[in-house]
Amino acid sequence: MSWGCGLKYLFSLPPVLQQAGVCSLRAPDDFSRLEMVQRLAKDGYRFLQNQNYRLPDRSAQAQGESVVRVCLKERGQDVLVLQRVPSDPASPQSAGVKDDDGDKRYVVVSGTPHKILEHLLSDLRLDEHQGAAESKEAEMLLDDFLLTYLVFMSTSELCQALLGHYCTKRSRGKEEGKEALFRKRKVLHLVSQWSTLYKDFLREEDNVKLFMKSLYRYVLEDVYEFPTLEKDLKEFQKLLRRRHTVDDYSPHQKNKALYQQLSLKENCVPLRGAPVESKDVMCRVYVSCDSYLSMRVKPSVVAQELLHIVSQRMDRSEDDMMLTVQTYSGEQRVLQPHDSIYPESLVAPGRLIACRRDLSEILPPLTECPELGQKPVRLLGINTWDVAVALTNFEWNLFNSIHEQELIFYTFSRQASSGHTVALEFLLQRCNEVQQWVMSEVLLCPSLGKRVQLLKKFIKIAAHCKAHRNLNSSFAIIMGLNTAAVSRLNQTWEKVPGKFKKLFSELELLTDPSMNHKAYRDAFKKMKPPKIPFMPLLLKDITFIHEGNKTFHDNLVNFEKLHMIADTVRLIRHCQTDQTGNELSPCDSAEVRSSVHYLHIIDNQQTLFELSHRLEPRA
Repeated sequence: MSWGCGLKYLFSLPPVLQQAGVCSLRAPDDFSRLEMVQRLAKDGYRFLQNQNYRLPDRSAQAQGESVVRVCLKERGQDVLVLQRVPSDPASPQSAGVKDDDGDKRYVVVSGTPHKILEHLLSDLRLDEHQGAAESKEAEMLLDDFLLTYLVFMSTSELCQALLGHYCTKRSRGKEEGKEALFRKRKVLHLVSQWSTLYKDFLREEDNVKLFMKSLYRYVLEDVYEFPTLEKDLKEFQKLLRRRHTVDDYSPHQKNKALYQQLSLKENCVPLRGAPVESKDVMCRVYVSCDSYLSMRVKPSVVAQELLHIVSQRMDRSEDDMMLTVQTYSGEQRVLQPHDSIYPESLVAPGRLIACRRDLSEILPPLTECPELGQKPVRLLGINTWDVAVALTNFEWNLFNSIHEQELIFYTFSRQASSGHTVALEFLLQRCNEVQQWVMSEVLLCPSLGKRVQLLKKFIKIAAHCKAHRNLNSSFAIIMGLNTAAVSRLNQTWEKVPGKFKKLFSELELLTDPSMNHKAYRDAFKKMKPPKIPFMPLLLKDITFIHEGNKTFHDNLVNFEKLHMIADTVRLIRHCQTDQTGNELSPCDSAEVRSSVHYLHIIDNQQTLFELSHRLEPRA
């Protein structure tokens, strides 16, 4: 039976067998190409079902429809699996078209990295009038791929594959010129989207610089044959100027570029510089053996500047204090006033300790401190709205500097302080510290009346943070008040007025984990951006998807899983969307900034419970 007869037989099966299926094409080269599969699919052909694939199904199955999958094979091995889903009824392509076999689109289920990329480029739509406007479906596939490609291929491999697609010579007869032009423009469009999405993640990669220069040279050569590329060339030149890659490379840089890779798959992720807008470090200076002062400082900070901040926050004379560093080997040395704290790596040399000069050692635990009863409660004299604004502004600066890719690295890399998750780690640390700060402030207050006032203050601050759409701080404050060391203070809670208890109960509902945090998700969905989500829960969602689904199925990339992860990661982009009229006024009070920027935190659970039982002994 000839190949043509085989096709006719395959696609003329009885209707019962045409309900759902997978088409396996094992044909000559012209027919085995991905473009052939796509043309057959778009023509509305039905296919035989393959029972071997049991991956998560999308909307078609949810609507009770049969699932149609197209399986492309090469040399007897599966290389790409597509699934048919209904087209978006709101899209221009499907407007006025009935929901029949022709009104379908195909999404990637799994495949090899290179076949997924090939499908992506083939599926891109370029508007002839606008030059780079793609369909909604292709745009989603492109975004999924760019957000997650590092899971299954290195940046070096992607660069080589893109150059290969740009320079490929295909014999298509009269269609060669037009198809070659479209293929080249699609590669340029993908590179532009890639560079825009990753920003500083790729800025220092030598292999990317070499790739950009090579591609630029190819485009210059092609402009003579394809004058239409001139507009794309100008856009590419702008991209190169932004990335500073037009300069020539020296031979040793070229050799270095060939071996550098950025790949989670190979577990060799190199360091990258922190984003320009968030080039600060979170610094901890221990003021006793069980508590520290947390602050955000510039990497260029010197010992004298740090000691000045500590002395002001702790109400001590700067002349009576000194700053020491205890290395991990146990050695301790005194820092001179102009000594730099952080080297170029931005990694602290050890534990920073603020000591009294006469003692030349760290202060005793808080439970043994005789000055505890005289400690002023500064927060009682500050307006709660101002505190909420300062908290939100501080956290918004951290949250807005988080790159979507940081969540991918955090989930897949499993490397602490890999350099790719700087802003994300700052925000997670801040969330924990706000919770500990609430506990510390309450438990360091010896007066019953003042503790009641503090509880009322924190409840109002949590409510104001929610009003500012800062659920990260709101959650942290409520969780701090709900910890065992604070919630056991029955005498204090009994004196809190009823309206504050009611407000606290309403805020507690947001932290209710039942039904997969439904209360929080419903409330957060109704909030307009910009807004700050509760980051630990967002990371939990991504980790749940990662742990619950395999990354590879039969050596094929499980793109369904990566689509789900990319869909969750895109929430960061949505939350960071700044809309006119949502800006918060900056806090001008130095006292408020000091209270929020420099948090005195007890990080010892035993000390917290000892303070709690000292305030209200067990009956």
